[in-house]
Amino acid sequence: MANSRNDRRVARHQRVRKDLYGTPEKPRLCVFRSNKNISVQIIDDVNGVTLASASTLDKELKGQIEYGGNKDAAKKVGEAIAKRALDKGIETVAFDRGGFLYHGRVKELADGAREAGLKF
Repeated sequence: MANSRNDRRVARHQRVRKDLYGTPEKPRLCVFRSNKNISVQIIDDVNGVTLASASTLDKELKGQIEYGGNKDAAKKVGEAIAKRALDKGIETVAFDRGGFLYHGRVKELADGAREAGLKF
């Protein structure tokens, strides 16, 4: 039985992931959120390859971000992943929120990626 908050999140993630699958044409944008940081990857599940990634811990983003656990940092990470994806020719992705609610930092990351040109 899922008792802790993280156990419930993992159960939600598994329930969503059984139908969500990244292909080379439409890879999966996977979000992970911790208390202090947020990270995102674009994954091709067919080949089992991470195509692009961004995080509040990246060297180029760390200088721009004061604290990695807020909405401003999440928006900058979303913009960074969109830029990296577009540089590799990826325009559309399937959004995998990782079992987290689509609210707060996860929503800001998605909005930042959309504003920078990524479609999902």
